[in-house]
Amino acid sequence: MDRVRIVLVAALLAAFGPPVASRAQSPFTAPDSLLVIQKGIASFYAERFHNRMTANGEIYDMWQFTAAHKHLPFGTLVKVTNKKNGYQAIVRINDRLPKSSTRIIDLSKGVATHLDMVNDGIVPVSLELLSHHAIDWVRQQYREVPKDIRLRSYFFDIAYKKDWDSVKKPIRQFP
Repeated sequence: MDRVRIVLVAALLAAFGPPVASRAQSPFTAPDSLLVIQKGIASFYAERFHNRMTANGEIYDMWQFTAAHKHLPFGTLVKVTNKKNGYQAIVRINDRLPKSSTRIIDLSKGVATHLDMVNDGIVPVSLELLSHHAIDWVRQQYREVPKDIRLRSYFFDIAYKKDWDSVKKPIRQFP
């Protein structure tokens, strides 16, 4: 009986290969190039600003997953991807970068640690919103969308009215 099992397992492995661990894909991490709103350089800020007030009035905690951006609305959740190693983190915008900054985002030290960028200081990143609904919400927060972010959405409402009078009715023929 054990020999039959071994032969059966060997045959299954030969036919289908070794078992691969699979994990459910979260809708928050589904790859979708339409959700990418910006690419550029990220840095982080830490001890010097710890326990100081941020631009939205919160007290900055360098270990929370927060970030500063030039103009994204406060409270926006953004997925940051470190392009050097592929690590990702979801952060909440609660502070502002200076308009003259060449970086697109400043991350808290907690996020920088998670993304393994503390030793590098600055890394190339991409920023994504979490859903197409989030893109629409962010777009509604602006009178004019800034030129340095891309807020694309391909979910247009489609409405039509069928003109029943113009539809040809089939003629029923009897044999």
